[in-house]
Amino acid sequence: MTDRALLYASAFVRALATGLIGVLLGVYLATRGADATTIGLIVSAGLAGAATASLIVTWLGERIGARSTLLTLALLTALGGVGLLFVAQPWLGAIVAFLGMVNGMGRDRGAALILEQALLPATATDATRTLVFAQYNVLQDLGHAFGGLLAGLPALLVASRIAAEPQAFNATLLLYAALCLLPIAAYLLLTPALAAPKSERVRLAPASRRILWRISSLFALDSLAGGFLTTALLSYFFHERFGVGVAVIGPLFFAARLANALSHLAAAWLARRIGLVNTMVLTHIPSSLLLISVAYAPSFPVAAGLFLLRESLVEMDVPTRQSYVMAVVRPEERTLASGVTHLVRMGAWAVAPAFAGLLMNSSSLMLPLVIGAAMKIGYDLLLWRAFRHVKPPEERA
Repeated sequence: MTDRALLYASAFVRALATGLIGVLLGVYLATRGADATTIGLIVSAGLAGAATASLIVTWLGERIGARSTLLTLALLTALGGVGLLFVAQPWLGAIVAFLGMVNGMGRDRGAALILEQALLPATATDATRTLVFAQYNVLQDLGHAFGGLLAGLPALLVASRIAAEPQAFNATLLLYAALCLLPIAAYLLLTPALAAPKSERVRLAPASRRILWRISSLFALDSLAGGFLTTALLSYFFHERFGVGVAVIGPLFFAARLANALSHLAAAWLARRIGLVNTMVLTHIPSSLLLISVAYAPSFPVAAGLFLLRESLVEMDVPTRQSYVMAVVRPEERTLASGVTHLVRMGAWAVAPAFAGLLMNSSSLMLPLVIGAAMKIGYDLLLWRAFRHVKPPEERA
């Protein structure tokens, strides 16, 4: 297999695990007596662990070596899934989620992504770079989709009388841990030259530093908004607002991730015609307006339909954003650029879920959705104003 195919395979399997735990986590914790505040705290702790890992990978990942770093991350995430089986106290759950980087976002945005995204451009040309990122994200969202579907496994086991509810949830968490381990096989096969340690620390050029400072500040705002909208909390919203369980929520998120996957290829097509920045902004704003409508939907079928429309647009900025960041810095700066932009996103994601859970518990289930959507619209407008004239190489002609 080529390096690109190996990176694609690892991303797909890791996304299976992420999609599974994103849907399962909120409902699993609720069945164990956790309220929205506790769930938000544990989701925040997991994202804080991912942010810490992102910081380490950003500064030391290439010096340690991509392969060794990726192997370590896979092992820790698997241990985090197993650890959730043995904790009863919220503070212990938060510690396990932190150390295991348990991702309640439902989308793979962890430290492993930093290295994989930095490695991918070496397998493509400027002309094909965005398409390569689009294909990478298609596979991720297909993984997220099937992972969300797997979150319905506890309900299936209970309905089939194979296991009682506690045992069914435990078995599904063990499946999550096993999926976290599988990418190790792909990482071991990467070309040594691609994944080998690098002895020299990269220093950003002044122009790259200015771009990263501006774009990272905006990404932080977008991710703070996204932290109000994690899959775990959205699952909890559907569960509490409309009384549906994982047997319904799992298929809903499966359909949502399929919509995400198809949108990535549409994003690559659109970006060739109107540019990367325009594609990011003009698809993101309508998705936020649709999310606000989900918050006020009168019934679950209406909310689900609006949610799926939103999911067909919300991820179109992902491959375009990744391609754009990798294009506007020098090749040797890509790991650092990927790390810095992901770090600010993970840090902001980690802050918001605890506040979102508190708002859901004390004020309104729908309030985090409205706040997150409004913040995302503000981010889109600021991004277009700041970067509409900063062109990647393929757009400069």
